[in-house]
Amino acid sequence: MTALQRSEQRAGYLFLSPWMLGLIAITLGPMIASLYLSFTDYDFLTAPEWIGASNYERLFRDPRFHQALLVTFRYVIVSVPLQLAAALLIAIALDRGMRGLALYRSAFYLPSLLGGSVAIAVLWRQVFGADGLINSVILKPLGIEGPSWIANPDTALGTLIILNVWTFGAPMVIFLAGLRQIPSMFYEAAEVDGAGRLRRFWSITLPLLSPIIFFNLVLQLIGAFQSFTQAFIISGGRGGPSDSTLFYTLYLYMQGFGDFDMGYASAMAWVLLLIIALFTLLNFLVSKFWVFYDD
Repeated sequence: MTALQRSEQRAGYLFLSPWMLGLIAITLGPMIASLYLSFTDYDFLTAPEWIGASNYERLFRDPRFHQALLVTFRYVIVSVPLQLAAALLIAIALDRGMRGLALYRSAFYLPSLLGGSVAIAVLWRQVFGADGLINSVILKPLGIEGPSWIANPDTALGTLIILNVWTFGAPMVIFLAGLRQIPSMFYEAAEVDGAGRLRRFWSITLPLLSPIIFFNLVLQLIGAFQSFTQAFIISGGRGGPSDSTLFYTLYLYMQGFGDFDMGYASAMAWVLLLIIALFTLLNFLVSKFWVFYDD
């Protein structure tokens, strides 16, 4: 290796060093520490005490842990497909080439930037409250006495699902970019053969867009499993009413920073990591049956 090559190598490592330090100090370090803490009894005030797999065994006996899993699975299974469907429909509408496309695209993307914020969660709590916008503006003129949607165990989770569907802007922009990459000659040939809009969508748009759909599915699935802010604000940090909005991450937070049971919270964090990895792996295994690439 010449002196010039060694100099370039040192320069490369120098530029990489901030990222490597961040990876070790912010990502790998805390992950290794949490893995160790998941096998201990730790309350922030005393030194961690090794208890083996007791925290993981405790998970199977914890009814609120099972409830948190059930609520999170319901949220993910319902909200993610609805969000992607809404994003795809809006993207197809915008792809038709209307005036002011940049304005519409920005307007539809804005909820994705704001949807995870505390302010929007507070606003959502007001909209679906007993005297909120839904009841006073929409239902009351129709003579319908609406309930407090966030205080009803049967509808509280539904309000969070609607909030997640409303933040369809990010996948919509990705869908729109994918639609622009589909050659128009395919649609022209299908139209000549007499294929209608529905047939062209089913036989051309969906297969050619399937890699983009798969990409969005994986991203939104991971994000839905990690949802926290909306449930925390709307439920007052307790997952109510009757644990109907007790997301997994919210229960993890309650155990770690509410009850100071950091060992148990660390075990929950690693179980969540395994659940997300399992769902991601399952998506990759199933993708070979419905995702089509150029090759």
